[in-house]
Amino acid sequence: PRSTLFPYTTLFRSQKKGVTWKRTRKSHKGKQDPQVRLSKQADLDMLEMAAATGEIDLKYLDESGFCMWSEPSYTYYFQGEQKRLEQSKRRGRRLSIIGFFQPLISFVYGLVIGGVNRKSYIYMMEQEAVNAFKSGRTRVIVQDNSPIHRCKEVQQLWSKWEQMGLYIFFLPKYCSEMNPIELEWQHLKKNEISGRMFDDELDLAYAVIDGVETRGERGNYSTKRVKFNSKASR
Repeated sequence: PRSTLFPYTTLFRSQKKGVTWKRTRKSHKGKQDPQVRLSKQADLDMLEMAAATGEIDLKYLDESGFCMWSEPSYTYYFQGEQKRLEQSKRRGRRLSIIGFFQPLISFVYGLVIGGVNRKSYIYMMEQEAVNAFKSGRTRVIVQDNSPIHRCKEVQQLWSKWEQMGLYIFFLPKYCSEMNPIELEWQHLKKNEISGRMFDDELDLAYAVIDGVETRGERGNYSTKRVKFNSKASR
């Protein structure tokens, strides 16, 4: 019947007209400084060229989070049908992730209950600095201006990290779209986690780990999870 097939025919006709079904993204473009963004983009383009020719190792860093009650996803159903997600007894605590993404090469990440703090960030950066020193190659980390990325304790380590071959490139404010790891978070949440409820934080963590590994297989890059010690995650 026409009423049953209407959503599918509408989608098909829209695609023929150049319209597609996509997730709406949050935007801060109204807060961006166009001149600063343009200048930073030119610098980032140079870094990406250097990485493409093998002169440096370029990684993109960011943090994100997950909840036991993930957002329901949109999909099509026949009339009279609807998928329902039964919520678990408790909402649980937030599971946070910090990741270093090297497109087509690797994804290194760590998971913590609660938010990623400066100690977790420093722990991960220290490992990146050690690996840069061992490889003898310049390594550049692209990141935003989060407070934990610029706190006093972190700034005191910048000189040490640079001596080991690790450098930081700060993105302009409100320009998260310049960081490709943002797309990894979106795909991880939309394609691997969305529309699922978890009994506890451990089940959620396993789902995130599986999702990261699946993304790695699809994107043909390696994945590695760093396990925090108790001091680094507090």
